[in-house]
Amino acid sequence: MTETAPSVPVLYSFRRCPYAMRARMALWIAGETVELREVKLAAKPPEMLEASPKGTVPVLDFRDGSVIDESLAIMRWALHRNDPEGWLAGDDEALIARNDGPFKRALDRYKYPTRYPDEAGGDEETFRLDHRTHGLAVLHDLDARLGSSAQLCGDSRALADIALFPFVRQFANTDREWFDAQGLPHVQEWLEGHLASDLFASVMPKFAPWKAGDEPVLFGP
Repeated sequence: MTETAPSVPVLYSFRRCPYAMRARMALWIAGETVELREVKLAAKPPEMLEASPKGTVPVLDFRDGSVIDESLAIMRWALHRNDPEGWLAGDDEALIARNDGPFKRALDRYKYPTRYPDEAGGDEETFRLDHRTHGLAVLHDLDARLGSSAQLCGDSRALADIALFPFVRQFANTDREWFDAQGLPHVQEWLEGHLASDLFASVMPKFAPWKAGDEPVLFGP
């Protein structure tokens, strides 16, 4: 909703960025209210770049000179303040590292092969499909894991689920017909559950890109 913002942190975000998505989900479940500033990545506001010169979202600016500009750090900050669903019990660092490392690398090259002409060596389609295969191997491991529990670290959603979910969503949406035809019944059920959740719906409303002078947009439960 839009109203005069109190002294709450500013969150620079981009709706469809998986890193920003998982940060918003953790902030929401922790009950944190922030002033949301939607960013147009092609025209990043100077206020965001002053707070975090690396220029990536999300950025949580506390207005006092302190900033958190890594999505996992934002998630853990929020959950250490309030963790009503016990997400920190499912902070599987190895699982998250594989997602943020090898899986994200494969995802980027599968989804955006034209960004890597030197690596593709002139054969973008083979390059793209090779990296789709690399990503699929990770998903098969997740599928086996989800065969014994509803979520990645047990029967309830936790930090690892929310950290991985936006990236699996992006991989699936790159070619949904192909993805749906793969033998990933547990991953597919897990993904659909998160897509249908009230939490996901709550963090995905559309906002116009922010510019200085706009009315503050308060974001939180």
